[in-house]
Amino acid sequence: MSKAKSPKLIPLSPVPLYNQLKEILRGQILDGTWPPLSRMPSENELGQRFDVSRITVRQALNDLQKEGLIFKIHGKGTFVAKPKAFQNVSTLQGLAESLGRQGYEVINRLISFKTVAASSQVAQRLKIKEGSPVSEIKRLRLVNREPVSLEVTWLPLDIGQQLEKADLVTRDIFLILENDCGYNLGHAELAIDAILAESELTRLLKIEEGSPIMRIERLTHTDDGTPIDYEYLYYRGDAFQYRLRIDRHRTDSGEKS
Repeated sequence: MSKAKSPKLIPLSPVPLYNQLKEILRGQILDGTWPPLSRMPSENELGQRFDVSRITVRQALNDLQKEGLIFKIHGKGTFVAKPKAFQNVSTLQGLAESLGRQGYEVINRLISFKTVAASSQVAQRLKIKEGSPVSEIKRLRLVNREPVSLEVTWLPLDIGQQLEKADLVTRDIFLILENDCGYNLGHAELAIDAILAESELTRLLKIEEGSPIMRIERLTHTDDGTPIDYEYLYYRGDAFQYRLRIDRHRTDSGEKS
């Protein structure tokens, strides 16, 4: 990549030099000067290019790393991070349904589809007896050919059996339930937390053990309130975001509550 003339920092500016440098590098990352996964110049190279100390460069890079714009690999250097795919959770949608509209390719790798005895938690969520047979589906979700999430779904057996011959590689379960099985989905309850990756997740998502994982617990109901789909969604923390809009409700008088 050819070197463009670097913008100059202003030594006497009230804005600290590291902050000026951070903004310049951020702009170069966002405008494509440094494309995703490209290697950034070393701390020494940046120091010489902008005529600042290595400490100033390191502080600017640390801030960019905290923002998720770059990542460091020990012994190899600093690289530009890939933009995270995101799903808007203001509406009830499957991953492919949501990301497909943004131009992403979403495919699934079916890990397993089997009948298991409902655990106490699964039974409680689906309002069935503990130990009752349920369908368990495990799928690895790939976005633009990269593994992003593991989806573990439990369905009442009679519903799960209807999905046995469905296309679970290219289609969302929500769309299959609605269009093929005739169920009208109503609402879902979500709980979001963070965990550290263990062996199965590290292997499937191609991450290091102990990496941060965003875990979504989701229980989906039909429009009459019947629970139909209970699942855990495990997302790579470095590759995916959930986004939502929250409005502040007002009282009848027009004042904010």
